[in-house]
Amino acid sequence: MVVLSKIYTKTGDAGETALGNGARVAKHATRVAAYGTVDETNATVGLARLHAAGETDAALARIQNDLFDLGADLCRPDMERDAEAPYPPLRVIESQVGRLEAEIDAMNARLEPLRSFILPGGSVLAAQMHLCRTICRRAERLTVELATMEAVNPEAVKYLNRLSDWFFVAGRIANDDGRADVLWVPGLTR
Repeated sequence: MVVLSKIYTKTGDAGETALGNGARVAKHATRVAAYGTVDETNATVGLARLHAAGETDAALARIQNDLFDLGADLCRPDMERDAEAPYPPLRVIESQVGRLEAEIDAMNARLEPLRSFILPGGSVLAAQMHLCRTICRRAERLTVELATMEAVNPEAVKYLNRLSDWFFVAGRIANDDGRADVLWVPGLTR
């Protein structure tokens, strides 16, 4: 259980932070940027939830919890030493990716195929979903970059990749099942 009785600790005042294994690293380290951007994605999901209801809100709540799992996964380096940890480190697992895929398939079944790229917008919820998608893509890019330098859970990368697709499809659902999508018209303003 997490107990936070004091919010500021002053331990980061010199520009370092602690990872999940206790190691201290620069706050600008790629690992910190990756899980920090996952946190940013999560905050943006919170904004989207202000405009969501029913199953969409429930799905976004599950995603927020998953994003905390993902942040915990990314803040814990040394995957190869997981067995030596005093408690099993939290890692994103295949079933979390599979759930996103099933939800994407169910949402996509309601939509007509795209015949044009769409612009982010339409309803407020759709615009929020697109903002979630773009921040999630940045988290994915940072996580992939991190994976070129250190071991990263492959399911974490897959999760971010599927999640950005989930946000895209959910944005279309929020636009009256795609009927209110704002279509890109190439060269329209030339």
